[in-house]
Amino acid sequence: QLQLVESGGGLVQPGGSLRLSCAYSGSSLDFYAIGWFRQVSGKEREGVSCISGSGGSTRYADSVKGRFTISRDNAKNTVYLQINTLKPEDTAVYYCAVYPYYDCSGVPLVAKNYDNWGQGTQVTVSS
Repeated sequence: QLQLVESGGGLVQPGGSLRLSCAYSGSSLDFYAIGWFRQVSGKEREGVSCISGSGGSTRYADSVKGRFTISRDNAKNTVYLQINTLKPEDTAVYYCAVYPYYDCSGVPLVAKNYDNWGQGTQVTVSS
């Protein structure tokens, strides 16, 4: 059974950095894109970034370009999201999920296109 588990969240001061991890098990995802989303209570889940099966192509929301970097290590069954220069508005629960095709870069980064969601990891940016 496919399972995704996010980790790496925490409380960080503005300007700080975090690296989130999305570890998957139960099935190989080498040929599937993975996406990162975030959600604030009471708001819709927002697409942040996605990466193709090989890691060769990526996509970012405009709000995070230049600060977030997505990567993956298929040998470790893990996708990462490096977040730099954190801002209070980055505070949210961050989720990873599977896009059922190899490349996500040309497709809207919306939650309805993704499945097999993890449980999320909380990121709080505050001084």
